[in-house]
Amino acid sequence: MNKELLEALEILEKEKNISKTVMLEAIENSLITACKNHFGKADNIKVNINPDTCDFAVLAEKEVVEQVEDPLLQISLSEAKMMAPRYDIGDIVQIPVESKSFGRIATQNAKNVILQKIREEERKSLYEGWYSKEKDIVQGVVQRYLKRNVSINLGKVDAILNESEQVKGEIFQPTERIKVYVLEVKDTPKGPRISVSRTHPDLVKRLFELEVAEVRDGTVEIKSIAREAGSRTKIAVKSNDPNVDPVGACVGLNGARVNAIVSELRGEKIDIINWDDTPAYLIENALSPAKVICVVADEEAREAQVIVPDNQLSLAIGKEGQNARLSAKLTGFKIDIKSETQAKELGLFEKMEIQYGAEEDSFGNYESGYGYEENYGENYQDGYGDSYEEGEFQEGYGEPYEEDSGTLDQNDYQKDYQDDIIPE
Repeated sequence: MNKELLEALEILEKEKNISKTVMLEAIENSLITACKNHFGKADNIKVNINPDTCDFAVLAEKEVVEQVEDPLLQISLSEAKMMAPRYDIGDIVQIPVESKSFGRIATQNAKNVILQKIREEERKSLYEGWYSKEKDIVQGVVQRYLKRNVSINLGKVDAILNESEQVKGEIFQPTERIKVYVLEVKDTPKGPRISVSRTHPDLVKRLFELEVAEVRDGTVEIKSIAREAGSRTKIAVKSNDPNVDPVGACVGLNGARVNAIVSELRGEKIDIINWDDTPAYLIENALSPAKVICVVADEEAREAQVIVPDNQLSLAIGKEGQNARLSAKLTGFKIDIKSETQAKELGLFEKMEIQYGAEEDSFGNYESGYGYEENYGENYQDGYGDSYEEGEFQEGYGEPYEEDSGTLDQNDYQKDYQDDIIPE
């Protein structure tokens, strides 16, 4: 038994993930190559290897002839009879070849064949292993900057974080551990080339799968993600279990789960909203934290008209339009946001067939006058701003009341009924 060869093949199989069968084939090819270099040809050379013991034998098959013309391929009848009396003209005789007799060059070539096969199989194994991790998240160690790109060590291979896939303002230090999203794995002669990203929206999704068990097992489903890397991300989540709150599961106790993700993303803000199959409800949720008065969505045109209170317009649009932009990406709708005053001036309430106004009751108080036609029921939402200044009312709701006044005239509101005017 060839114990040393057997042990070497087992080590290769364990450390480099190269199968013993492949290496035995490489050894077989290397011995045939050595025979070809030693004898000049190897058409009649056969190599037999026992996969259990790694014992091998190199045999030259020669034809029995009356007169030998090519000693590499033929053997005389008299010589064949000396080996075994049963041989006759035309028979094939297998003659052992001593591999120890090969010259230095033939041996070196055989060695190179084995090493080349090891490198090829190692590269192939690495590529297959990393190709299966494409579109997944991995952790690596920052090595160095290559101009504006970053080299990241992932263990046996290095990955490149291109400038275009870096979050603006993020600075990495050598030996720092970071999580990255595997964009693409290419097979090259020098090994797999791996491109990673820190800006891809699916990086956030994979981070939630790591941190939130309910997302990982499918109880909570991430339906949509809209991200502006380094600034803000909005995700819409849906629960497949009525007893599980999807937003609460993603936030975690005291925000522990979402805070871990925010920390990994270097402080990037994350808004988590409830997914809804009704476009109007989904758009209202997506515009959070802004409150809306009504939403009318056209599913065919993928457009939506949103009306918000005057004091919520800037919040709904967001800084430099970010909130509205992310909401549009998240829902897939083109969203047109108008303030309450703009809607009145443009006559949008009438166009949408939404009743607008305020009616005075017998006590001289005003009640909400927003309404909607029945056919707009599924695409309509009502609501008001979540705060107001004491002594002030939003435009269109009458004059402010005087808290220190001893009497109330017809134009004043009673403080006890203010909740009926503008709900909290």
